[in-house]
Amino acid sequence: MLLDIKDLHAEIGGKEILKGINLQVREGEIHAIMGPNGSGKSTLSAVLAGHPAYKVTSGSVSFNGKDLLSMPPEQRSCEGLFLSFQYPVEIPGVSMVNFMRAAVNEHRKFKGEEPLSAGAFLKLMREKKEIVELDNKLANRSVNEGFSGGEKKRNEIFQMAMLQPRLAILDETDSGLDIDALKVVAHGVNQLKTPENAAIVITHYQRLLDYIVPDVVHVLYKGRIVKTAGRGLALELEEKGYDWIKQEVGE
Repeated sequence: MLLDIKDLHAEIGGKEILKGINLQVREGEIHAIMGPNGSGKSTLSAVLAGHPAYKVTSGSVSFNGKDLLSMPPEQRSCEGLFLSFQYPVEIPGVSMVNFMRAAVNEHRKFKGEEPLSAGAFLKLMREKKEIVELDNKLANRSVNEGFSGGEKKRNEIFQMAMLQPRLAILDETDSGLDIDALKVVAHGVNQLKTPENAAIVITHYQRLLDYIVPDVVHVLYKGRIVKTAGRGLALELEEKGYDWIKQEVGE
């Protein structure tokens, strides 16, 4: 089991947001997590990534057989966890090349591997840029500085391609994307899928799942996963909306 979440409770500022999450993700799987605003989707991704503002009050998370919650965020990354942010931040003054080279070599150091030479790194970067059609001009600028929303999302998937995580969490990657950018981002995610890795796709809308086809769909509502099924569940939500889920849980 790559990821095993058991009865996870978490809060921020004293307010409980996650109220007993149970989720299992195996290698080779794509899971979609859907739900209305305020249901806890982004909180779940932040907790898994180790955001310090969120406090886990009970439950456990095993990642690749290790206790994820005991690790600092940088170790979670080196162990193979990747989070694509809903709103990627800009980092003025830090070039994309230097940023990615530091990240890649830090991961290699963690695994006991030698750092990549400048030539080998640039070759790898050229290969991965093609997956998401990232413009050379963007790659030579500061991280996300002056990027459009679509360019920032492409850059996130490019970073994912460079780091080759075991588990990628895509937090509303489709937010603000036009259809062409959505297709490019989804193509990148699909290209990076292997039998050894997995992805959790967090989204409000079914349209992303036309391009990134999930094996399992979960509905997160008021801090709990209240329904789990195949891809058809996303289509049902698109048709009926989330009021239907409220009826399902007896509200």
